[in-house]
Amino acid sequence: MKVVVIGGTGLIGSKLVAKLNEHGHEAVPAAPNTGVNTLTGEGLAEVLSGASVVVDVSNSPSFEDDAVLEFFRTSTTNLLKAEANAGVGHHVALSVVGTERLQQSGYFRAKQAQEELIRSSGIPYSIVHATQFFEFMKSIAAAATDGDTVRLAPVKIRPVHSDDVAATVGRTAVGTPVNGVVEVAGPDTFQLDELIGKGLAARNDPRHVVTDVHAPYFGAELREDTLLPGPDANIAETRFADWLAQQ
Repeated sequence: MKVVVIGGTGLIGSKLVAKLNEHGHEAVPAAPNTGVNTLTGEGLAEVLSGASVVVDVSNSPSFEDDAVLEFFRTSTTNLLKAEANAGVGHHVALSVVGTERLQQSGYFRAKQAQEELIRSSGIPYSIVHATQFFEFMKSIAAAATDGDTVRLAPVKIRPVHSDDVAATVGRTAVGTPVNGVVEVAGPDTFQLDELIGKGLAARNDPRHVVTDVHAPYFGAELREDTLLPGPDANIAETRFADWLAQQ
């Protein structure tokens, strides 16, 4: 089965390409550095020729509100049109648990717009919602930092290893389209402020965490369950403590 992976040279994409090829599929990484640009359409028709599945794990180079919305709208529109022309039978996209609950954030409004385009395209699809990756804890801390203080809400989160996300996306890609959402989360539930505190301490980072129920998360205020998956989520195996010990 030929599977084209948009964003196939990034963190998740490179892992996904390797996993699919290991299982006997023809996984083709597609990104600007391989001659495929979803914003301009360059290379799309060529790379999608003969593809059964397209997996989109790409991300915007800018998280500024207007730029990220333009990225997901334009790239997704171009990609879906090219897939329809090529007769692709399954579109898979990676998104984020809680996207629909985080609409105060420009980034998550853009992800919601991406999902709506996919749902209305007429192409059979599966959307994988993942909780935040272990690898993104640094980014969460950076976004919440003011001087030497990291201000975070005391809400629950189940972070997940990127390897486990890639595995879930891969299984979804070679399966039957669900025409809905598949969720994946890590095995452990943490309080967000405590989790980031653990990560900072492990790296001897001098910043300290301040708990603030109103602290924004990439521009959105959080409720207790905003970042948690539903009861039917796929629960990954890798524990945060084990991953952190290997860093």
